[in-house]
Amino acid sequence: MGQPSALSAESRLAEAEGLALAIRLNVVCKEILKIREIKPSAYFSKGFLERFKPVIAEKEIDLLIVDTRLSPIQQRNLERELKLKVIDRTALILEIFGERAQTKEGALQVELAHLTYQRSRLVRSWTHLERQRGGAGFLGGPGETQIELDRRIIDDKIVRIKKELEKVRQTRSIQRGARQKVPYPVAALVGYTNAGKSTLFNHLSKSQVMAADMLFATLDPTMRKISLSGGREVILSDTVGFISDLPHELVMAFRATLEEVVNADIILHVRDVSNPDMQTQGADVLDVLANLGLKEIKTADNYIEVFNKADLLTPDDLIHWRNKTEKKSNAVLVSAVSGEGCGRLLDLIRQKLARGHKLCQVEFPSEDGQFQAWLYQNSTVLKLENNESTYTLNISISPENLARLEKISATRTEVSIRREK
Repeated sequence: MGQPSALSAESRLAEAEGLALAIRLNVVCKEILKIREIKPSAYFSKGFLERFKPVIAEKEIDLLIVDTRLSPIQQRNLERELKLKVIDRTALILEIFGERAQTKEGALQVELAHLTYQRSRLVRSWTHLERQRGGAGFLGGPGETQIELDRRIIDDKIVRIKKELEKVRQTRSIQRGARQKVPYPVAALVGYTNAGKSTLFNHLSKSQVMAADMLFATLDPTMRKISLSGGREVILSDTVGFISDLPHELVMAFRATLEEVVNADIILHVRDVSNPDMQTQGADVLDVLANLGLKEIKTADNYIEVFNKADLLTPDDLIHWRNKTEKKSNAVLVSAVSGEGCGRLLDLIRQKLARGHKLCQVEFPSEDGQFQAWLYQNSTVLKLENNESTYTLNISISPENLARLEKISATRTEVSIRREK
């Protein structure tokens, strides 16, 4: 997606190793290669392949991971020449996603991405693809080759999964509509994989979502309700981690999940401030968001940069980042482990949500607990006065909820509203 990542070769190698370790592969050999010319037939030169064969034999290697996107022909020829299984970066990430998907939706999205990828790999690699297949009716006419049959089977599966995912999108749309009626605003956590989103999610929501020091620890989206100061409640959403050169198949397959980000009221871009490649990783995340239609998100009013892992900074760097973020309205330094900065983050979310809100004073009978609960749920209560038989609340409320409040008060003489200018 977008431009190739600007991560250094060393960082890319470390990331590729992390991807391999994420599915418990045993890495016995790793190397950075400077390639003058990419060979269309096998990607690598004949000289490299001959040099690598003794290493394969000595270390008993049975899988080669190439951290780029190989063409089907290149993959086939590498496997034939080296006599081992070869996968590229896309296949490796798909493998991880396939293992991590927990919900039916996640499994469907991964299967769709796998099938889309496999369809592009249908070259005449294997002997059975050379055979002709006879048949009748819808199973295929005389002379249909095995490769054509395989492609048709995959196409049928893709159509079926897309229909099932469309039902998921409709369900999400209904759920989103229900939330808008309540309404609870949504704050979506996005960021590079392993930036600490799930740890931060757990700290803010007091949950126990899986959070581990590994790539793609979170795959299926998770949501929890949290309370801000003043009583305002927000839905916090933890999403799949992004990565450099995220396979196109995965971006398209996970569009239903990522719609939560597109439709979020607040976007929290979680960044690993201790990582030397933080700037490049951030650019990769923004590139994916741009492909989802959020091109100018960094300058949007609902965007907050959350610089996480402050606990891993040196004392000097900690002072630097505190000074850099504490005066900004769209940036905060936090530690999801120690909790540092999390209070300020919640205040920033509250301030962002309050933009465009109206200040009002509402007076109502003190015994009306149901109406009081409605006010606390749908506005930010700034002040409460108890006047014996009545309560007076100073609130900050969105234009949509103010209209609902005015409808309520129009039918109840004991409720009065005064707008502040």
